[in-house]
Amino acid sequence: MHCATHWIRERSMHDAVSNFPGGMLQACKASPRADKLMNQPLLEVSNLRISFAGKEVVHGIDFSIAPGEKLALVGESGSGKTVTALSLLRLAQDASVSGSAVFQGQAGPSDLLALSERQLRGIRGQDISMIFQEPMTALNPLFSVGDQIAEVLELKTGLARISAWNEAIELLASTGIAEPARRARSFPHQLSGGQRQRAMIAMALACKPRLLLADEPTTALDVTVRSQILDVLANLQRQTGMAVLMITHDLNLVRRFATRVAVMENGHIVEQGTVDDVFQRPQHAYTRKLIDSTPTRDEHEARPDASLPPVMKARALRVSYPVRTPGFKGWFKAGQFVAVQDASFEIPAGQTLGVIGESGSGKSSLALAALGLHPHSGQLEVVGKGWSGSTAANKALRRAVQVVFQDPFSSLSPRMTIGEIVGEGLDVHQPGLLSAERRQRVVRALSDVGMHQTLFPGLLQRYPHEFSGGQRQRIAIARALIVEPQLLVLDEPTSALDVTIQKQVLQLLQRLQRERGLSYLLITHDVDVIRAMAHRVLVMKSGKVIESGTAAEVLRSPQQAYTRILVAAPG
Repeated sequence: MHCATHWIRERSMHDAVSNFPGGMLQACKASPRADKLMNQPLLEVSNLRISFAGKEVVHGIDFSIAPGEKLALVGESGSGKTVTALSLLRLAQDASVSGSAVFQGQAGPSDLLALSERQLRGIRGQDISMIFQEPMTALNPLFSVGDQIAEVLELKTGLARISAWNEAIELLASTGIAEPARRARSFPHQLSGGQRQRAMIAMALACKPRLLLADEPTTALDVTVRSQILDVLANLQRQTGMAVLMITHDLNLVRRFATRVAVMENGHIVEQGTVDDVFQRPQHAYTRKLIDSTPTRDEHEARPDASLPPVMKARALRVSYPVRTPGFKGWFKAGQFVAVQDASFEIPAGQTLGVIGESGSGKSSLALAALGLHPHSGQLEVVGKGWSGSTAANKALRRAVQVVFQDPFSSLSPRMTIGEIVGEGLDVHQPGLLSAERRQRVVRALSDVGMHQTLFPGLLQRYPHEFSGGQRQRIAIARALIVEPQLLVLDEPTSALDVTIQKQVLQLLQRLQRERGLSYLLITHDVDVIRAMAHRVLVMKSGKVIESGTAAEVLRSPQQAYTRILVAAPG
């Protein structure tokens, strides 16, 4: 269902904006609000059923949204959240939809599910707009963000070019983007994730909609940027009086933003009510399961052997990238962008070093240097040896250090079977193994991460798309473990997973660390994950380590203002 939902979202985006070069939803006409409807539900959904190729995925759900209300639709991947929102605007391609969705539009009440495509175009963007999860794919890379917003206003409201451009700048300014006139001329790839999301919000609000559908609008953002986006949405919601349907699996976001919550499981709404009632007195077992899914530290954590040398040690580590020098000097000499400067740390055997910071802080560059994938200066030793320019000399180190990436779907080859994926490391580091022994090692590695052949018949012959996100991440961990490394670099290993799956994967990693004495270099922006996993913490900002210490010291008594912001930000 997760793959189907992603495909539907991408296809729906394409279809919805096919008449819109700038990438905005269709049919945007400014008109005064109908205050006389404020006492009625703005949207009332009854017995909504959605099916694909005869298979029902949403089973007769009911919910309503009042004018100016903030309703969160919560559930795990595959629960039906996104397809529900898409179906309200009939953007879920090839979906069979029944039931009713009565919306109080400018011309009076109408059933969204009974309208023609032409009639819906008068509602999409005018009365109902949508913010999609990943702004990089939702924005057109060939146009500046200002052009995309201005084009909407120019084509759909009749504004002159100059007036539309000025209005686009004002919309960007209203979302809190610094230097909006300059940023309006930027292309999507020239903006940070938070800036792109703000541009998407500006585009969605260009026509002053009565209802905003926000599909995981902060999932891909750092905690501080996430907090800023929530503040922007809340302020704009208060100013305009629009209602918001927030689709998310982030319970911290729900607590902070929403007034009411509806919990979805397997296409059913199992519980709904005010945020306080649902979180303080959950009635359904699934709701209690979601609330109890905060990452927790292993109470049976083994103490590492202090007599063992550190698995990784760095002193005055520096990582830089060549950049073009502007002007005449750039013809003769390239400049340098320093991503990591003067970083020093140690990772003892059997312990976890957590590295936390926002995008651009240098976390990923530090991880690349640790993996020997990017040149560096200063001292960096792995099991007592440094990376060199020789592939043969680095081979033993590459066995000692393995990596688990953020997105298990993109990190596993769709053309290889699970047996081939997990066993690939043995082909490199132990090519002399007999096929029977190799297969046995693969089966054992998968079993160690909870992927047993008895639970998954034909496991070795299956492909990644046949598994859920959590199962794919377990497969990725098995692939890393099969060569028996001493250190795992964990690059946001759970940020792409639902809260319940996240907790399971973290518990798995803690168990493996306890049983095997593994060391972890954990890259994350999630303080809850740091709290559950890390023994020591590095806080990075603008390429520098600004604070370090034990996890207890840094999280309980942060010394730097930036660290206090990270720790206090909602997860």
